[in-house]
Formats: sequence, C-alpha cells, structure tokens
Amino acid sequence: MRVIGVTGGVGAGKSMVLEFLKKEHKAKLFCADEIGRELMKPDGACFAPVVRAFGEAVVKADGELDRGEIAKIVFGDEEALGRLNGIIHPAVRREIETGLEELKEEELAVIESAILLEAGYEDICEEIWYVYAKEETRINRLMESRGYSRERCLEVMKSQMGEEELRRRATAVIENDGDKEAVREQIQALLKTGSEEEKR
Repeated sequence: MRVIGVTGGVGAGKSMVLEFLKKEHKAKLFCADEIGRELMKPDGACFAPVVRAFGEAVVKADGELDRGEIAKIVFGDEEALGRLNGIIHPAVRREIETGLEELKEEELAVIESAILLEAGYEDICEEIWYVYAKEETRINRLMESRGYSRERCLEVMKSQMGEEELRRRATAVIENDGDKEAVREQIQALLKTGSEEEKR
C-alpha cells in the first residue's frame, strides 16, 4: 500500500487535492482534523482527558465540548496548547495507524494534516506532498470561505510552518492557484512517477 501525506498552510486548497485523490484514484483518506473532532465527542477517547485538563467550563449545556472556548484558552498560550496537543495528537495517530493496518489490501492511503510534519507523520508516509498557494490567494479563499478578516488570516498563517521549511521537507509540491485541471494533472503525474519507481 502506498501512503501519501498531504499538507499545506491554511487556505492552500488541500481539500481540492483530497477530492481528486478520493474520487479519481480511490484513495482512502485519513483527515487528522476530522478524526480529532470525532475523538472529542462525548463518547470519544479525548473527551474526558480534555475536560480533566481544562475543566468543566469547556463543556457546553448540550454535553459537547466547546471547541471555540478551548481555542480561546490555548490561543497564544504555549503551555495550554501543548497540553491539548498532547491529548489529541497521539490519539489521532493511533486511530490512523489502526486504520492503515485494516487497509492492507488497498492500493492508496492518504493522511492529511496542516501539521503533518510537526506531528511526526513522516515516518509512516512514503511521500509528503506540500500543497502550495500564494499568500494573497490563501487570504482571499479564507476571507470568502470562513469570513476571516485579513488580520485574522495573517495571524493564523503566521502560526503555521513556513513555506521554506515545508518545501525542504516535502517530497513533492503541488501548485494550487485554483486551476482544477492543473492540479489534476500534477496529481496524475506524481502518482504515475511513484508507481514507476515502485516497479524498478
């Protein structure tokens, strides 16, 4: 089974890449954020540890975790963010590794995370694809899709790993300026190249 890690900054357009991989190449997707959200539900493995770490104030009246409140607590507080990440990341990693074990017959698995490299997924991914888009393109996408202010976009982008480091550690870069066909062609070329290398 070929395991590819897909990463990139917020607003880079990773979802377009994932869509092509799933629909056109039958990839099994593991999206770290989605898995993390599931694990933070009341019956999830991270719910109780998060409540113990941050108190009952992070539980809403309906019994769900208040993700907005948690985000406020950890924003700008490295110690609190470290505690949260120490709960979420290992649990997400275990879920992904279990999922990969169950998929041995599949040809292609994709792990997606904005913090793929920070979370140490290089050791279980054969390739790391970095999805790149210009800063202005990313800002426009975020303002349109999430309603962020320009300042908020820059704030979030600044908190993530820089382009230079991502390019250095990735095995491939997908340029995504919004041209779907160009993105599709890059994916096809990368998958073909990888397949040819495996045959050698």
